[in-house]
Amino acid sequence: MPAYINRKAKLVKGNVTDYKAFKEVLRDAEVVFHEAAAVGVGQSMYEVRHYINDNIVGTANLLEFVANEKHNLKKVLVAGSMSSYGEGLYECGKCREKGKPEIRTEEQLKKAQWEPLCRNCGSSLRPVPTPEETPMTSTSIYAITKKAQEEMVLSIGRAYGVPSVALRYFNVYGPRQSLNNPYTGVAAIFMSRIKNSHAPVLYEDGMQTRDFVSVHDIAQANILAMEKEAANYGVFNVGTQQPTTILGVAETLAKVYKSSVRPTVSNKFRKGDIRHCISDISKISRKLGYRPSMSFEEGMRELVEWSKGQQAEDRVEQANEELRKKGLL
Repeated sequence: MPAYINRKAKLVKGNVTDYKAFKEVLRDAEVVFHEAAAVGVGQSMYEVRHYINDNIVGTANLLEFVANEKHNLKKVLVAGSMSSYGEGLYECGKCREKGKPEIRTEEQLKKAQWEPLCRNCGSSLRPVPTPEETPMTSTSIYAITKKAQEEMVLSIGRAYGVPSVALRYFNVYGPRQSLNNPYTGVAAIFMSRIKNSHAPVLYEDGMQTRDFVSVHDIAQANILAMEKEAANYGVFNVGTQQPTTILGVAETLAKVYKSSVRPTVSNKFRKGDIRHCISDISKISRKLGYRPSMSFEEGMRELVEWSKGQQAEDRVEQANEELRKKGLL
């Protein structure tokens, strides 16, 4: 058993797609945190069955249990994802209108016109925090499965009177994340490159922004949602409401590692990538008392310190080659 596991906890190894094993684990449970999912936006576009099976069928097994078995469940919480929004919310500096832009066309990206354009006047848009009521226009199979997961859990929860909550995580990072899996997030990808003295490769111009949230704050949000009735049957963003550029991530990590490696801005693009998405956390702050506790640089320092004792295999080129073969890069 890993050293960080609570010795009073019971660790059961299994697969969410194995209904029989799943049922045995759930029989005496009072609260379920459903975090299981296959991750990877690009990979999901050619390993479709794998993502549907793990993410949707796995969730269906949980809900089949809720609907058909005797249980003591008092709450079910499911991990949603900011990827389900697709592009975040924007405002036009000229029209002053807020809304979701059209998905950037391949023609636009080939001209290195990276910023989404206003539907009305064609001006570049600026990103603003994205609240939970923003329409979800998913641009990958992964994002679609995460959207389905939360809708399935909330639907069955309401039907059977089991309080349920969907927490839409933004870009999560923190100790114990895999440094060998090129699909687990940009921080881990850049770390595996830097630890192997390879330059992080940035798509577009590196100025796309994301909302990076520490795993400590993910844990905080989960505990609050479990404990507070105000969370029941709700959907909540979990982030920091602070934008960080992808270039900024690479530069911060190189700085913390004291590495001379500098990021490479490729000016290439991946099909389906979004430009900006930043969380609006006013709802979870108001209703549940959530307050982000860790700044991005503090979190990166903690992550780098933890990583010193970890092996990091750089598989980024292999992953990119798969995307190239599929015509997605």
